[in-house]
Amino acid sequence: MPWNWQHPDWPQFTHDSAALAPLEAQFQRQSGIVVGALKHVSDSQKDDLIVELISTEAVKTSEIEGEILNRQSVQASIKRNFGLGAPFRKATPAEQGIAEMMTSLYKTFDDPLSDLALFQWHEMVTSGRTDLGDIGRYRTHDEPMQIVSGADYDARIHFEAPPSRQVKAEMARFLDWFNGSGALPPVTRAGIAHLYFESIHPFLDGNGRIGRAIAEKALSQSLGHPTLLALSHTIQADRKAYYLNLQQYTKAPEITVWLVYFAKTILKAQDYSLSLIEHLIAKTKLYVRLRGQLNERQEKAIARMFREGPDGFKGGLSAEKYIAITGTSRPTATRDLADLVLKGALTRTGERRHARYWLGGLTDSGG
Repeated sequence: MPWNWQHPDWPQFTHDSAALAPLEAQFQRQSGIVVGALKHVSDSQKDDLIVELISTEAVKTSEIEGEILNRQSVQASIKRNFGLGAPFRKATPAEQGIAEMMTSLYKTFDDPLSDLALFQWHEMVTSGRTDLGDIGRYRTHDEPMQIVSGADYDARIHFEAPPSRQVKAEMARFLDWFNGSGALPPVTRAGIAHLYFESIHPFLDGNGRIGRAIAEKALSQSLGHPTLLALSHTIQADRKAYYLNLQQYTKAPEITVWLVYFAKTILKAQDYSLSLIEHLIAKTKLYVRLRGQLNERQEKAIARMFREGPDGFKGGLSAEKYIAITGTSRPTATRDLADLVLKGALTRTGERRHARYWLGGLTDSGG
């Protein structure tokens, strides 16, 4: 079977709009809920949320490609990029580069997409690389651009992109389409943009990270503001399904099933982003209610639990974890935890050594 770019109708993708309509409507509803929730947080809290989400996206979009970065270093770089005065923390070129790209995506979401913007993103995501011949420009090598797995003697070709000699023309057509496609429903546009870009695969490396950024840019432009979407976080949670769908729908121009998959992924990402906002609001309310009532150990433990995010500690907070966080004795930990439950800061499940603690009903105690 030929690849999609070899099809006579390329790049005219087709899909069933009716199948996407309820998902588009849900995206719009949830976008309104996110905007409404943000009205309940202060400017400084919103800054914290933006940094949290962008940091998550930066780390997870790299992790999808098998590159593990230090989250704290990435976050410190993002804070500096936003002028939020983060303390200096040494970061690798890769950590600084992805932080720069994600900051650029947020700040320039409404700018037209261009070769120059893509070249700058590529320089950022490949920062520190010495093994690539084409950095900050489209690929020029003569060899086929293939996505391959398995040993050399038994390699499986999952996808082959257009040859390098066609990339400049393909990208000119892609950019024309992207900048002229604003009338499309947001989720549909983002899904087509991502698949279209990945099908061209214009760079030697970094296509996945840039392609996901393009999808988020499409959503942001459609909404008129940055999405604050945990898209890469959601994709990473089921990376196998993501790659399977990408590979399957680079072989034909009919992409309804791909768009439905991508739309559902976007909706899950929205849910996670909203949970972060609600988590932040709950954190603020809890601190206001308990102001002056907690000792230093309790404050340290509660702050550590909030840093785990909406999902909290896997398996809940145990007495052993409390001791490790605070450096206190077991009898003191037992008294502190009982007091936190009494004050409503924590809820408890289980008894004795099986007792586990959760943030005031904010996290799922069934985990």
